Amino acid sequence: MERPEVRDFIEFIQLDKNYSPHTVKEYENDINQFITFLNEEAITSFEEVEYLHARLYVTKLYNAKLARTSISRKISAIRTFFTYLSKERDVNSDAFQALFHPKQQKKLPQFFYEEELEALFTAAQGEKPLNIRNIALLELLYATGMRVSELTELEVSAVDLPYGIVRVMGKGRKERYIPIGSFAVSALETYLEVARPRLMKNTQHDKLFVNNRGEPLTDMGVRYILQEIVKKSTLTKSIYPHMIRHTFATHLLNNGADMRTVQELLGHSSLSSTQIYTHVTKDHLLTTYKNSHPRA
Repeated sequence: MERPEVRDFIEFIQLDKNYSPHTVKEYENDINQFITFLNEEAITSFEEVEYLHARLYVTKLYNAKLARTSISRKISAIRTFFTYLSKERDVNSDAFQALFHPKQQKKLPQFFYEEELEALFTAAQGEKPLNIRNIALLELLYATGMRVSELTELEVSAVDLPYGIVRVMGKGRKERYIPIGSFAVSALETYLEVARPRLMKNTQHDKLFVNNRGEPLTDMGVRYILQEIVKKSTLTKSIYPHMIRHTFATHLLNNGADMRTVQELLGHSSLSSTQIYTHVTKDHLLTTYKNSHPRA
């Protein structure tokens, strides 16, 4: 049975803080997992939780071989929950406030080089409705750098083809407008005129991208489509949707775009999130220099 404190907190981050459904679900799972741990330790109320318990829980997470990013997210979720409890129910929140987030492993984003991306577009070509949809999906992801969750939430009305603009609802329900180039516009026109009506059949809804039954495409569906395109291509590397986002940002910076513009296009709330791509572009510049300079 869900505790009333958890139910109230979930309502708070949904309605007051406007967290995305995905984030809300993760927070709810993280808090319920922590409650399971408390039950195992015979701790019946949140007022009893001390720093020792917080440390013990994090140690348990490390022993379970969870990724540092997952542990860091769980700490954030529980810390936010206890901050809420301290304001609403006068529960001491010191236990998790004193915890440090585990150091993140520095991992550069993976991306496709331009010739690799061309191989993807070539593999996706075809005359069937699903091929036409796949090209439109791939072109839009690369044209905008949007997250896969933003893509699957798009409605037909969000795309303004005459002006070459798409309206995206990002994290925290923040709206942004992203320009799209002629390749994406052309692919979307063909999809909307030829493929989508045939895929929709007797289904009625406003979502832009649909599956072979006419139902709204899911995040997992996008992953599957991209994996199938890679299998048909000459590429040997694996793919996940965020790689297209990384590719979008990296290619813009490599071709002279400024950091602030890329930040705005990606929908990052802070510049620090965008700056990871400078490591990739510096690596690219160094490689180009070594391959091109006579005395490199």
